[in-house]
Amino acid sequence: MQSRVAIRAECVYHGHILKKGGYMMNKQYCIFDMDGTLVNSMGYWKYLEREFLIRKGVTDGLEEALVDIQHLTVPEASALFIERFGFKGTVDSITEEFDALMAEHYRTDIQAKPGVPEYLESLHRQGVKMCIASATSTPLVKICLEHLGLTKYFEFTLSCTEVGSSKDRPDVFLEAARRLGSTPEETAVFEDSAVAAATAKSAGFCTVGIYDAVSAHNWPVLQALCDELIEDWETV
Repeated sequence: MQSRVAIRAECVYHGHILKKGGYMMNKQYCIFDMDGTLVNSMGYWKYLEREFLIRKGVTDGLEEALVDIQHLTVPEASALFIERFGFKGTVDSITEEFDALMAEHYRTDIQAKPGVPEYLESLHRQGVKMCIASATSTPLVKICLEHLGLTKYFEFTLSCTEVGSSKDRPDVFLEAARRLGSTPEETAVFEDSAVAAATAKSAGFCTVGIYDAVSAHNWPVLQALCDELIEDWETV
């Protein structure tokens, strides 16, 4: 079995060598995804639409609607729900209801993965500059980080919405590196998404693959793709 964190040749030393639990992380700039990487939130996102419809009292046609929105954005799903179930409101207002539901979970239910606060504290003590780059909107990211007491570790948060593209393009990673004052070669990107990790790697970043139970099917891909691996934050 591979070690939890496997340092490979392409991860070149640039400043700090960070040691925790016998492992090394040799970058002085780090870009972290949040959902599924630092916090156990993917289960809530996975069932968000189902929870929303159930709260709205939908029973007939629920399963069919969930199939139909599998590859839709939240605004697109909102439009479908308005048309199909006759919900009152606009696409924007329904989308805001989704955000309010997730905000409730971020404030009360969602926790940091065990070992994450200690890992971030270790990097912080070493002077590493860190930020969040997330597909989740910045207001929700801030709610989550503030609830968990993690805001202090990050220079800033950046959402895909702000740069106008999802993580199948490198824009959010490149903009995050620019704001950190780093280059891709100097920067590690931590991701539980195979698509996002592949994008970051193709743009020249050192990639750290993070195991998440909700997206366990991604793990073999991350193992093959990433420069380093973290299967369990508590062992790093």
